[in-house]
Amino acid sequence: MSLLIEPIAYIRTDFPEKFGIPRQSGRVDALRGRIVFEPEYRNPDALRGLERFSRIWLIFDFSKAHRKTWSATVRPPRLGGNTRVGVFASRSPFRPNPLGLSCVKLERIEETPQGAELIVGGVDLLDGTPIYDVKPYIPYADCFPDASAGYTEDTFRYRLDVDFPTDLLMKLPKEKREAVIGCLAEDPRPSYQEDAERIYSMRYLDYDVRFQVQDGKLHVVAVDDYRSSS
Repeated sequence: MSLLIEPIAYIRTDFPEKFGIPRQSGRVDALRGRIVFEPEYRNPDALRGLERFSRIWLIFDFSKAHRKTWSATVRPPRLGGNTRVGVFASRSPFRPNPLGLSCVKLERIEETPQGAELIVGGVDLLDGTPIYDVKPYIPYADCFPDASAGYTEDTFRYRLDVDFPTDLLMKLPKEKREAVIGCLAEDPRPSYQEDAERIYSMRYLDYDVRFQVQDGKLHVVAVDDYRSSS
């Protein structure tokens, strides 16, 4: 018998598009999200005791990765986009069941006229992503520092230096600058693209941040405000 599940909540983030979202949660601490529960799950008793935990697990839907078919192998971006591994040896969104798992920091539980909402940090989710479940992160059960990290052992430290000219950085809201720089340092490009002359575009909130990467350094070349052009 198939299990039928429906979203209990949706997350609001600063990412209207997939490009630029960190590939794992916790990579950019400055990123924030707001989890808004569906009406039938706004019972305050459902969150009783959650405030005592500093981190939570989110089980979510890769809602932009739904496919009718699936592949047994995928190409992890950090392996250059050409090396294949088994889909179950990856966290690729392109899975038989498009379910994701994300560990985020619980900043606070915020009361609103519509009910309690969760403010979380270190998010890696597209704006509007459906959330199927919320579970507390339990350090003694969920953390194994000596565990083998497989092929990610050699890739998790990878980051780019970011050259963000002051005049361009000032176009962004002050409270969002750290998050944008952190996302750029994660290198949003597909790993198989190494064209030093190519200019990429990352959408963040209502801003289009354009950049190119040369000799291992990311250079921001323009910041445009969609609101001023509409």
